[in-house]
Amino acid sequence: MTAVDALVRLCPPPAEPPPPVDWAQVESTLGTALPADYKKLVETYGDGVFDETIWLLVPGSTHDDCDLYAQAAEREEILAELWEFEDKPDGLLEEGARVLPWGSEEGTGAFLYWLVRPGQHPDDWTVLYNEGRGPLWEGHAMGCLDTLLAVLTGTAETEHFGYLYEVLKPTEHRFVTAAQTRAEAAQA
Repeated sequence: MTAVDALVRLCPPPAEPPPPVDWAQVESTLGTALPADYKKLVETYGDGVFDETIWLLVPGSTHDDCDLYAQAAEREEILAELWEFEDKPDGLLEEGARVLPWGSEEGTGAFLYWLVRPGQHPDDWTVLYNEGRGPLWEGHAMGCLDTLLAVLTGTAETEHFGYLYEVLKPTEHRFVTAAQTRAEAAQA
């Protein structure tokens, strides 16, 4: 069983598949190839949130907070300003290394990034978590799909995602599209 199969069994995707993505255009716009596991996540789930906690960023989302393009540009600007007075995490000290966001944590300002290293194939990128409102960076030596699966199953070695574990304590996992989330919020 693949990681995406395990995730689908754990957390069913939306009944209606998300719109197709022109990956060649996306990668051209971003100036980099993207990991295959991320593409599979986007093609299976689309933009939305896992267990009210982890938002999946998708290129071209109509919701800015879920739009990979918008978040990548915003995070690049914010981090450039931050690193004028704060040290970069170790993985980013390598010449040409950078981060690219793929997810965020609901209500915390925290982001999940790929550590993009020069000459490294995107399928070998690992994940960095940044708490968003502080200097803490946490590395995960796996790709985005495996990181997401580990977080949802409670097997991730992390100091974070307390809301998921301490408050929600999900017995069943749920994915809600960005459109459904907005509709539910409008009705409340």
